[in-house]
Amino acid sequence: MAPTSVFPALEPILPRVAKPVQYVGGEGNSQVKPWDSAAVRWALLYPDAYEVGLPNQGVQILYEVLNERADALAERCYAVWPDLEALMRESGVPSFTVDAHHAVGDFDVLGVSFSTELGYTNLLTTLDLAGIPLHARDRDESHPVVVAGGHAAFNPEPVADFVDVAALGDGEEVVGDITDVVRDWKEQGRPGGRRELLLRLSSTPGCYVPSLYDVTYADDGHIAAVTPADERVPASVQKRTTIELDDWPYPKKPLVPLAETVHERASVEIFRGCTRGCRFCQAGMITRPVRERSLQGVGEMVDAAVRASGFDEVGLLSLSSADHSEIAEITKGLADRYEGTNTSLSLPSTRVDAFNIDLANEISRNGRRSGLTFAPEGGSERIRRVINKMVSEDDLIRTCAEAFSQGWRQVKLYFMCGLPTETDEDVLEIAGMAHR
Repeated sequence: MAPTSVFPALEPILPRVAKPVQYVGGEGNSQVKPWDSAAVRWALLYPDAYEVGLPNQGVQILYEVLNERADALAERCYAVWPDLEALMRESGVPSFTVDAHHAVGDFDVLGVSFSTELGYTNLLTTLDLAGIPLHARDRDESHPVVVAGGHAAFNPEPVADFVDVAALGDGEEVVGDITDVVRDWKEQGRPGGRRELLLRLSSTPGCYVPSLYDVTYADDGHIAAVTPADERVPASVQKRTTIELDDWPYPKKPLVPLAETVHERASVEIFRGCTRGCRFCQAGMITRPVRERSLQGVGEMVDAAVRASGFDEVGLLSLSSADHSEIAEITKGLADRYEGTNTSLSLPSTRVDAFNIDLANEISRNGRRSGLTFAPEGGSERIRRVINKMVSEDDLIRTCAEAFSQGWRQVKLYFMCGLPTETDEDVLEIAGMAHR
């Protein structure tokens, strides 16, 4: 039997909260598949506010990949603001998905995408509201399998007590493997209960099941040994890496929000990984090796995204987009295609040493010049050397001078405070560099 929607209980309390539209679903390109049509049902949680979570590329990719399968469905959920959380507790409304307003506890798998560690506590709030035991050891077959992924799940130990599985690395392929395991286990009559399911998942490449490892400690409190609790459990887990990005042109149909979100644009990932080796950058280390999307692949994705969404801006995303080996051809081809239209192109923050004014002019050829963004990260050359961000102030000033001479009028600079070995002089140099 398909579970009933919680919306009849949710709707009466929505007029009492801020921005109720973020909880009603129905966005452009969202999907609602019949519950009974799927053997495996995923709730995909982005553990932050809707306006931050909806544009997230990772969730949108997995949402489409899973819903393309005939034997699976995926619905989305986000962290609720404290005003709605209080009313949900008062009214007995459980955590819900925004697509069909099914209770999170009714799904087979709760997949949570951790972009940052700040999402950890929001997962616990979602579990608590859903009536799912916080600790993995207290769950049984009636509860969803909690699968954590994303950059902040790469070291899953801080949340090891609360998640059943951590999927390490890229998610496009591993979610299909997890779906296969759960489907087969259900079709076979759930043999061996929840532990058998976890054992099967532990043998899936990229899947780490914390509860299936025994940890012993030395007298000084350091870890002495980590031992698999079953012969089927691998001694170590290797991350998953999606090699051919052109084989995974997702999202094909970007979600178009009804409420305001932090990014109102279509986003196309032009390559994954980075070789720069900046010492503060987690993503640059864990997403190696560099894998580029082809010139044709990027063009097809941009065209599909614009046609499917109606967005008038397309972001060409990566950790350092100007480092793509064909970035000049990509930007010129797209600028030619969309010249004279209302569709603009944008690059995320760009390394000064990979930037050139020709690239900027191609991006802004249709007349929009919103500004350039660079990330020196440190104010002084000394602190930039500490973090391996080898950008000189002379290079930055030369680039800005050239941009201003070409008609640009706004530059945004990103800096960080609190870096190792930082002094007050390093921080003051942020203001000095900006002034110069």
